Amino acid sequence: MEKLTQKKIIDTTKLLILETNTTDVTLSQIANKQELWEAVAKGWFNQMISEQITITAQNMPDKKTYLHDWLWLFVNAKKRAYNENPKMFVLNTQYIDNNPFALRSVLKESYQKIDAIMNYNDPDLEKAEAIMSAFAVFTLPNFKELWNLPDYQKRFEAIWNLISFGI
Repeated sequence: MEKLTQKKIIDTTKLLILETNTTDVTLSQIANKQELWEAVAKGWFNQMISEQITITAQNMPDKKTYLHDWLWLFVNAKKRAYNENPKMFVLNTQYIDNNPFALRSVLKESYQKIDAIMNYNDPDLEKAEAIMSAFAVFTLPNFKELWNLPDYQKRFEAIWNLISFGI
């Protein structure tokens, strides 16, 4: 148990250093429960979701197709993470479920990816956040029980068809 706690502290410190671009990380930052939960959630999210999406613009006919395929891989990575270990999924998303600011922080890299795919160059990432929000039923942990329904892909495509004209 001691090694696990030490690992979390080290991992949290690494994340804080990356986020703040400085080594001036204080013990109070590491010990801050909210920041710790957020750092743990981000680390889990990156490992289980973001790092599982391997797609490039190469062989994509256009940026809309690229975005569609990236979003499909994203929602399936979340579904896979839930199905492979529901208990860890719930533990790692419980804090995020109840904290919209933490959710936004965890999803920031995803917003940046969408912004880059679509060449929006939107410093506030509002368009990317709006696109991701349209897929909330596939991305938010509160909806996890719906992810294994037989019409999963059909529902995804219905939302895609609804928003694709506006992107």
